[in-house]
Amino acid sequence: MNNRLTPSVLLVGNFLSGFGFNRGVCDDLADRLRESGQTVFTTSSKVGRISRLMDMLATIFRRNGEYQVAQVDVYSGMAFLWAEAACSLLRFLGKPYILTLHGGNLPDFSRRWPGRVKRLLGSADIVTAPSQYLQEVMRPYRGDVVLLPNPMNIKNYPFHLCLAPKPHLVWLRAFHNIYNPQMAPLAIANLQATFPDITLTMIGPDKGDGALQETQETIEKLGLHKNIVIVPGVPKSKVPEYLERADIFINTTNADNTPISVLEAMACGLCVISTNVGGIPYLLDDGRDALLTPPNDPKAMANAVRRILTEPDLAERLSRNARKKVEQFDWSVVLPQWETLFSQAASLNNSI
Repeated sequence: MNNRLTPSVLLVGNFLSGFGFNRGVCDDLADRLRESGQTVFTTSSKVGRISRLMDMLATIFRRNGEYQVAQVDVYSGMAFLWAEAACSLLRFLGKPYILTLHGGNLPDFSRRWPGRVKRLLGSADIVTAPSQYLQEVMRPYRGDVVLLPNPMNIKNYPFHLCLAPKPHLVWLRAFHNIYNPQMAPLAIANLQATFPDITLTMIGPDKGDGALQETQETIEKLGLHKNIVIVPGVPKSKVPEYLERADIFINTTNADNTPISVLEAMACGLCVISTNVGGIPYLLDDGRDALLTPPNDPKAMANAVRRILTEPDLAERLSRNARKKVEQFDWSVVLPQWETLFSQAASLNNSI
């Protein structure tokens, strides 16, 4: 894109990856825009909540003459207040801005505070959502929410078409009760008699709510310590390596939006089985690119695994279609859409 026609941008979000926090989409977006030749400012990398809010507001004001359009991440809870404060200042300064909706709790928050949410979303030039689920449930508060998925670098995930799957499974999430890791060993217990060599690698950090301990206790109680291995969270660069060791990916969550771990598994060609909660049915097509099961139903998930291992052609269909779908999430597809939206927002306010 011709940089002369591209507005300078201020990204307002949590840029905390340098302090050991997970790298957010805003970090990658800033890097990609800079690589394309765009002038980008970011805020904030302050760790403390109050200091981060103060830094956001100070940057918005101090850089006023240097950026032409802003993008603000919107989460629920206290973070929503930060978005409100940032957008109030942007409006005072006459700056166009785009809002990006995040988080599985935002719909519940919106139902509790419909007036606040509708006012904030209505004040923006453009509002984006990373999933069709979030786009639809937030439609009562803003009817023209733009679907713009969280992108990924597909070339980092080597694709292997799954033709003859083996009973080697992987689970990749944080050990937290919301993701229901305790269900995974229960599903394996339903398969062990038929597939005695079945294995499951469970990868994820301990979030400290007792889910990890309960999962370990369930594994021991069921006598599955030889079948299931638990691995602490691994660096993102190592994720494809671990995924390549399995043929089937299971997602046991009780609530979800658009989990990056599922997209990563799809990119690598694994056969994905997931509970059909939250935004999952908007992301995955049951029987086409994944198999969906009810939440908290280990027998149903075990039956889905059994189908993949015993039904001819099912694994190949799921694997091939999953990779095809997730290619639409690549940066080469999503970045030009971001650039177009920034130009549109800026031109709506005659800022360029």
